[in-house]
Amino acid sequence: MVRRAWLVGILLLGIGAAAAAETVVSTHALLGEFARAVGGEEIDVVTIIPSGFCPSHYDLVPSDLAAVLDASLILYSGFEPWIGTLAEAAGSAAEVVQLGGEWNTPETAADQVRTIRDLLSGILPPSAERFAANADAYIEELQALDSELKGQAEALAVEGTPVVCMLWQANFVSWLGFDVAVTYGVPDGLSIRDLVELAAEGRGAGAQLVIDNLQSGIDFGAKLAREIGAVHVVLSNFPGAMPRTATFVDLLTRNAEALFSAIEPLE
Repeated sequence: MVRRAWLVGILLLGIGAAAAAETVVSTHALLGEFARAVGGEEIDVVTIIPSGFCPSHYDLVPSDLAAVLDASLILYSGFEPWIGTLAEAAGSAAEVVQLGGEWNTPETAADQVRTIRDLLSGILPPSAERFAANADAYIEELQALDSELKGQAEALAVEGTPVVCMLWQANFVSWLGFDVAVTYGVPDGLSIRDLVELAAEGRGAGAQLVIDNLQSGIDFGAKLAREIGAVHVVLSNFPGAMPRTATFVDLLTRNAEALFSAIEPLE
């Protein structure tokens, strides 16, 4: 009987420990990674959108509804038109927070990590110091990446290289030092006339690259590159959608390598 009571006690402790973990729902993989980096084992993170999907075109499935039922926090970026419907349909009492703005440079990512640190500290105040330490460690890794990629860009003298760029990658490309001479929006909203006008602008600027964004579609960019006579480069906004991009650091490293490789033959 003593042993049985001991086993029951252990089981109840296990259930209590599992129940104590707060659930954080992120709409996409990057917010999920940032939340895991800060929260560690003290939170459960559920990510809704697979990395290869365009978030604005994602169609909700029943499992997404289930994911938010017990959530304490829902993180989104602002381009997910269905987020309000999802939270309302689930009857969720979670705090729904938009982390707007850019994330695809080390500096802008660090800003989002700090915001998540503060949000998690508000949910679990006793763990605030651990969240702060975790955030500091992750930001230190981002700062090391910043120095490494900027050093490579400087060594290759990319500063001022004119390019045409899909709008969602322009911040990263500019951060590396390229001259983003022309930008274009989501291809679904662009016409043949837009293609002709953008090609003329790109040729006028002497653009050497047309830089595309995987999740928004790459056919338009490929046609634009052919019209300009430039190299077509495809980057990703989310980890996991391309080989060797399991993490955010991997993603930025791979994106930078793709750009650097594209300009080396042009020198």
